[in-house]
Amino acid sequence: MATVTIHEAKTNLSKLIARAEAGEEIVIARGKQPVAKLTALAGGKGRPVFGALKGKLNIPDAFFFEPLPEEELALWEGGDEDPIR
Repeated sequence: MATVTIHEAKTNLSKLIARAEAGEEIVIARGKQPVAKLTALAGGKGRPVFGALKGKLNIPDAFFFEPLPEEELALWEGGDEDPIR
């Protein structure tokens, strides 16, 4: 946990906010007395990372390449009656 003075915090606020967004907690002090803590808000969203789920999902090929059941196929082709009801 880093400690900075109020003057430092005013001078480098955008850099301190970036550090807080990265997960660091920063204490702001008046002289040597801590008076505030700068942290990121919970639930803040960062930028999406392309490929972040690689290797975490396992969807079998049969899910995409097996033919649809006749009841579901009829619904897609404009069947009037819902076979589930």
